[in-house]
Amino acid sequence: MTTTETPAPPDGEAGAAPLEVRRTPARKRLVPYWLLLPGILWLIVFFAAPLVYQASTSIQTGSLEEGFKVTWHFATYWDALGEYWPQFLRSVGYAATATALCLLLGYPLAYLIAFKAGRWRNVVMILVIAPFFTSFLIRTLAWKTILADGGPVVGLLNSLHVLDVTSWLGLTEGQRVLATPLAVVCGLTYNFLPFMVLPLYTSLERIDPRLHEAAGDLYARPATTFRRVTFPLSMPGVVAGTLLTFIPAAGDYINAELLGSTDQKMIGNVIQSQFLRVLDYPTAAALSFILMAAILAMVTLYIRKSGTEDLV
Repeated sequence: MTTTETPAPPDGEAGAAPLEVRRTPARKRLVPYWLLLPGILWLIVFFAAPLVYQASTSIQTGSLEEGFKVTWHFATYWDALGEYWPQFLRSVGYAATATALCLLLGYPLAYLIAFKAGRWRNVVMILVIAPFFTSFLIRTLAWKTILADGGPVVGLLNSLHVLDVTSWLGLTEGQRVLATPLAVVCGLTYNFLPFMVLPLYTSLERIDPRLHEAAGDLYARPATTFRRVTFPLSMPGVVAGTLLTFIPAAGDYINAELLGSTDQKMIGNVIQSQFLRVLDYPTAAALSFILMAAILAMVTLYIRKSGTEDLV
């Protein structure tokens, strides 16, 4: 008859009581959720609820006198897109052009602040952020003075025959800049430039300067170092900056309203007019959802193509 012996506990543990598993009280486990509650309520009240209301408005029919009723009239989306597709394309074109200009202007500025500004870094950063202390409307109105027909800017462009080239390209009309696509794009670029510079600066500042030194030790030229080291490492900032610039620029209507004419109206102007002037709420709501869906699709495709899926 065989007997199975239970192995003795290790030295120093003889007679030791089994470890008790300490369980976190239910109150402590719920603390993170209680901390999230204010943010969740804010999103429900000011995002989810208006989104549901807008969705129900977009499928209503009726008039302001008779009232609107939900009739599940999805044809409003097709009718709105068929009538206002030029404004959609114009909005995407203006926003993409302004985003590209912001990247071309903002990247050298962010690079200068991150690597070359030295003790002047904070001063330059304040100058970048300073426009935020002025109203968006006032900043846009200022461009009407800057680009006025009799102003020094237009006079200089005329003397250099720049407006002849831009007029041939369809960006301006004759010898004036206001009420042209160029004026709208200039306003968008100026107003949203800080949204490009700040993410770029944050991304560039995180790059270890020793990587540049290592590239120099390997006989890499400055252009090669930028192309192979700096720019790839700053791609998260490039993607974030372009998104923060393109998304609000595509839905903007103030720049086109103040700096453009009826030929430069963007989809934001149409939505604003449908809501406040025409009082066609279903069409306005449908246009809002179409714009939201289009931007979401373009942003998702852009993020996946840029190889930064971790940002979503």
